[in-house]
Amino acid sequence: MKSHVLRLVFPLILIACGSRASASDWPQFRGPGGQGISDAKDVPLEWSEKKGVAWVSPIAGKAWSSPVIVGGRVYLTTAVEKNPDSPTTDRELRALAIDAATGAPVWDVEVFVQKGGPQTRIHKKNTHASPTALVEDGKVYVHFGHDGTACLDADKGTVLWRQTTLTYSPVHGNGGCPILVGDKLVFSSDGKEAPFIVALNKATGEVVWKTDRAVDVKRHFSFSTPLLITVDGQEQIISPASGAVVAYNPADGKEIWRFRYGEGYSVVPRPVFAHGMIYVSSGFDKATLYAVKVGGTGDVTDTHLAWKHEKNVPKESSFLIIDDLLFMNDDSGVGTCLDAKTGDSVWQERLSPGSYSASPLYVGGHILFQSGEGACTVVKPGRKFEKVGENQIGEYGLASMGVTDGALYLRTESKLFKIAKQ
Repeated sequence: MKSHVLRLVFPLILIACGSRASASDWPQFRGPGGQGISDAKDVPLEWSEKKGVAWVSPIAGKAWSSPVIVGGRVYLTTAVEKNPDSPTTDRELRALAIDAATGAPVWDVEVFVQKGGPQTRIHKKNTHASPTALVEDGKVYVHFGHDGTACLDADKGTVLWRQTTLTYSPVHGNGGCPILVGDKLVFSSDGKEAPFIVALNKATGEVVWKTDRAVDVKRHFSFSTPLLITVDGQEQIISPASGAVVAYNPADGKEIWRFRYGEGYSVVPRPVFAHGMIYVSSGFDKATLYAVKVGGTGDVTDTHLAWKHEKNVPKESSFLIIDDLLFMNDDSGVGTCLDAKTGDSVWQERLSPGSYSASPLYVGGHILFQSGEGACTVVKPGRKFEKVGENQIGEYGLASMGVTDGALYLRTESKLFKIAKQ
């Protein structure tokens, strides 16, 4: 597998990133194409707590939002408890920028204050700042689920607008990230009841359209990040939810097609798109991977399933497609390779011990599988399992990596690491 994979995969996606981002920038969750693939060069494949660490920057609070890197700065969100000794404390929901060369703070801004109380209870693996920021054309968009969404000036951190009218009752907290679609900022709001997907005017934060999910399921809550694709010249927003993955028209939010997967709920993995198919996980309680052919209209459940796979499918991390192969790791650290066109099993192997929530990353001809315990298994993609190495940072963390030329950015429970060749 060589770098030509980027030429094969990227044309299938309308890249949701700004013109000011360089080729090696990482402007959103899972990178410029939203599928975990980077063309960054000279990226390290070996590191440890002492080897390859260019700098370590302490990060106040707790959050599992991933680092995004644009224009020589790293952007993050975090949730800082005002009174850590109180179980019902208020929290500062903050956005911050860090100098990518030195690790020095550039700005740190309070965006919202979350009032404490029973309504702020979340899943033990979640945080109050889990959605990843998004950077485009000198603007930083941050999303804190039901607590609000905002836009900041990337240079100074000045808040340009806040949106707090889209309230709903969350289950387990927030999770899914926003995406940019032309002049709109789009995200899912799948809470306890009446779930919806919404588009905001990215310049003002005003609601452009809001579409109810209208999927009949017992549990409505999910946390997936949408993916923008183009099918026969038509843009489509692919958004997994409880019970179904749905394609929406970006112009007005109207539904184009849906594929149902029963009572699947708490859907977290971001979908990927290749070979004319969307690949999606059905979530809890037992995840199934569905490969759904695009191009239909209405309910395509009975007509557009290409194949499905039910063994060791992730409930939290996303998939990765390199050429004709699909790679994934389940929550317990079992790595799987499937034929992306047919669903046939190619190989299945145990990765580094631990739990897995972060999504795999493809860079420099290798796949990086990151465990919550700080171990990273480096694998060369192919039809034979080829483990290149194993790295350990020694700290707990569930955030997915960020990457640019020459460096990886790894977030742990209280720190941000820059990993670079020495």
